[in-house]
Amino acid sequence: MQSKIFVIGHVNPDTDSIASAMGYAWLLRERDGADTIAARAGALNPQTAWVLKKLELDPPILLTDASPRFESVMLRLDSIRPEAQLGMAWTLASRTGGLAPVVDEDGKPYGIIHGYSLFKYFTEVLGPRPGDTTVREMMSAPCKDAADTTVPKYAANSHIRDSLNRILRDETDDYWVVDENGLYLGIARQRDILNPPRLKIILVDHNEPRQSIASLEEAELLEILDHHRLGNPHTHTPIRFTVDIVGSTSTLVSEQTTEAGLSMPPNLAGALLAGLLSDTLILTSPTTTPRDKDAAQRLARWAFVGGSPLKGETIESYGKAVLSAGAGLSNRKPEEIVSTDIKAYEAGGFKLAIAQVEVTDLVQLGEHLKPLTKALDELKDKRGLDFAMLLVTDVVRGSSRLIISSNPPPILADLPYPPLGDGTRDASGVVSRKKQLLPVVLGLLER
Repeated sequence: MQSKIFVIGHVNPDTDSIASAMGYAWLLRERDGADTIAARAGALNPQTAWVLKKLELDPPILLTDASPRFESVMLRLDSIRPEAQLGMAWTLASRTGGLAPVVDEDGKPYGIIHGYSLFKYFTEVLGPRPGDTTVREMMSAPCKDAADTTVPKYAANSHIRDSLNRILRDETDDYWVVDENGLYLGIARQRDILNPPRLKIILVDHNEPRQSIASLEEAELLEILDHHRLGNPHTHTPIRFTVDIVGSTSTLVSEQTTEAGLSMPPNLAGALLAGLLSDTLILTSPTTTPRDKDAAQRLARWAFVGGSPLKGETIESYGKAVLSAGAGLSNRKPEEIVSTDIKAYEAGGFKLAIAQVEVTDLVQLGEHLKPLTKALDELKDKRGLDFAMLLVTDVVRGSSRLIISSNPPPILADLPYPPLGDGTRDASGVVSRKKQLLPVVLGLLER
């Protein structure tokens, strides 16, 4: 795990976040020979799940916390049975640095033979005045007689930080590492536990710590590739930092692929194209740049080839299918809608979050408005926010309605979106949270 580099997007990942993590991990492997793994910081949304299924791609691994776990410091030492002769433990310990793990036939830890346990055993056998017992006889005894059976156990996937206080109080140098069923996996030594290797992380499609996986400060951050506003984390050493004015991170990955003289596999190119078309609403969003349009043509050329799941598609037809896969209110719970595509911010002393959901017709909002408002209020209370918003965007007509949680700060009355009779606000022409809604909201709060 120490050599692996995880490429990961933001929490509540959208299609661009997932696709750019997969694409950039592939590029770093192909171009640089890096040992990169694409990861995700949360569950797939319906649109992304549809895209990956359509392209026959496996989702990135789930990685929600960067804090080191016991598996990162575990040594998979060989073991012996409790009934084995002590002489075999002596031989094993000579190869493992002085330890002989004793494991039952069912795979559960029994005890560890180390220098102190051997000394204790010899003292008990020989007594204060050694008699006629020979070394050969002692070495013929079963290992279980000389094993320390008080060694603490820790699950391989548990966080080291949660057990540090206990470990520092222990007078033990070595610990069992077990799986979820309590079966032996390896040994962790205290010196390694107290100085675990940091997870190596590359962030894509975001640079704000509050949008990243938990415990990012415990990881080794190597690079950031993004297209959002700055809110980057503190780092101990300089890192490669790329934030550019384009409509999607997938655009940046495709540009670097071209600069390296490479061509992506059709299914992976299709994923990046989906991320680009989703973020730019099929190249119609105000965030769209000429570079995004060039990237779309490039990715389409790689993706729409013979033998590809996307053979015969066009940018327009594929884009509509991608947007339709993620649109709608009827097939998801209100709690899921307000928390799936959401980003948190702080400004002017306020804590807020803005969620966005896409629909194909704003008419359907009426029957869902009350439960959505309730879910938004519950989310606000649960996360300790001053207010929360949900931008409901009609991807066909290019307009939105804005729902705000109950009892919003009075300053939000100055939002330039006319209030409607149902309590929502008419955000006509607004489709981009990043470029249209967010600057207006932050400008109000910070004035």
